[in-house]
Amino acid sequence: MLLEIYRRLYERFGPQHWWPAKEGPFEVMVGAILTQNTNWANVSRAIENLRASGLLDFAALEALPPADLAAYIRPAGYFRVKANRLRNLLAMIRERFGGDLQQLFALEPAVMREHLLAVSGIGPETADSIILYAANKPIFVVDAYTHRILSRHGLIDDEADYHVVQELFHDHLPADVQLYNEYHALLVRLGKECCKKRNPRCQECPLKGM
Repeated sequence: MLLEIYRRLYERFGPQHWWPAKEGPFEVMVGAILTQNTNWANVSRAIENLRASGLLDFAALEALPPADLAAYIRPAGYFRVKANRLRNLLAMIRERFGGDLQQLFALEPAVMREHLLAVSGIGPETADSIILYAANKPIFVVDAYTHRILSRHGLIDDEADYHVVQELFHDHLPADVQLYNEYHALLVRLGKECCKKRNPRCQECPLKGM
């Protein structure tokens, strides 16, 4: 069933080329925090502010005063909160891995996840986005679109939590980074175009009839 859903989505929408980072894994990590509770257009503006000032670098961002960091990422919304979360993440990487991202990325996904979830302001979706898209390790990212689509097609209960939904994918799909990457992006695309929270466009849905 899950592979058939993937096949239909891929045939309709094609490859999504996600995550759209221009400067590598560190930008993905920053974007994963900035995208909390906002849309990607706003995140892109915030990231461009950092890029234009040469701040998409661990040491440069770490040295930036909190107020200045908040000002740069203002377009992403909740900018003071997100500035603190970014600083919390940088502090963890500095304290536990000497500021070396590759040491973090060398860990097994479950261990890396523990370190990320221990950071104040980082929840499962953000942690898993960093693991999948920055570290290129196979872990399925679950978001509101995923939950809505699977619930409407009877694959999960409305009350299913993050872990239950994630395990459904892990149990029924091969542990493949590219597959998880593309599948998540396609579900986001479907959620935005057809499976909307209000007034879903079921007649246009590529999963119609499933």
